[in-house]
Amino acid sequence: MRVVAIPMRTRFRGITVREAVLLEGPAGWGEWSPFLEYDDEVAAPWLRCAEEAAAGDWPAPLRTRVPVNVTVPAVGPEQAHAIVKRGWCGTAKVKVAEPGQTLADDLARVEAVRDALGTTGHVRVDANGAWDVDTAVASIAALDRAAGGLEYVEQPVASVEDLAVVRRRVQVKIAADESIRRAADPYRVRDLEAADIAVLKVQPLGGVRACLRIAEDIGLPVVVSSALETSVGIAAGVALAAALPELPYACGLATVQLLTDDVTGRSLLPVEGALPVEVPRVDEAALDRLAASPDRVAHWEARLAAVRAVGQDR
Repeated sequence: MRVVAIPMRTRFRGITVREAVLLEGPAGWGEWSPFLEYDDEVAAPWLRCAEEAAAGDWPAPLRTRVPVNVTVPAVGPEQAHAIVKRGWCGTAKVKVAEPGQTLADDLARVEAVRDALGTTGHVRVDANGAWDVDTAVASIAALDRAAGGLEYVEQPVASVEDLAVVRRRVQVKIAADESIRRAADPYRVRDLEAADIAVLKVQPLGGVRACLRIAEDIGLPVVVSSALETSVGIAAGVALAAALPELPYACGLATVQLLTDDVTGRSLLPVEGALPVEVPRVDEAALDRLAASPDRVAHWEARLAAVRAVGQDR
């Protein structure tokens, strides 16, 4: 077990340093990096994903490259434009509905992203469930105009029921993320016809094989997205995307770009808008360089024991 702490280039999801636990097993390394506010029950599937990776229990890939989007945090328009330009992707996912910001901020950011991508690129936005129904409907219409057409809107509202209402009131496709990975029943999205696209994150949902089962059962096109991992964790998402029978949309797996450093010798970064399907090699020097402080290591050791106990109780 090794614990790392990696500063981020821009504040994202409310954090400026990403902590991750790397677990070595018989076939290599897996990443366990639940966010700090998640309780032991929520963190348990993340651990199953890491253990699956460390055991080498991934299905055979069906493709050698996975198309990806560049992720644009809730930054100003100039920075957003620069992020897209250096992201080397033809699709951009833009964070919107950031606390403390306005729709005008979102519109300026989306317009800058469209300018950076040109007319042929795809723009998608993610509200992380922050809007109510009426705000979502009005905001989606405005953002769609600013983008010159949105590819889709990810999780505009929090509940599955509201998601179904919004989907019926807008022309833009709706993608479900939290309504799948944080729901007691991920299939309510399917049953209520609440989304056009399923966003699957391999750590929160328990690993590659667990996600493949959900993808088959939910019956929606899938976008594989990251949970802000190092290249070790991203490799699990790439393994999922590579094993899906169909992959109609770019995946949200190019988020190593948001970190200032990485734990592997060669990071999983996009080349011509895609990631290679490979397992990156962990760099021991990087593990030493990025090692978390002793108190943070102790925190994660205690947390790992608690989460393993949760798994044994099931």
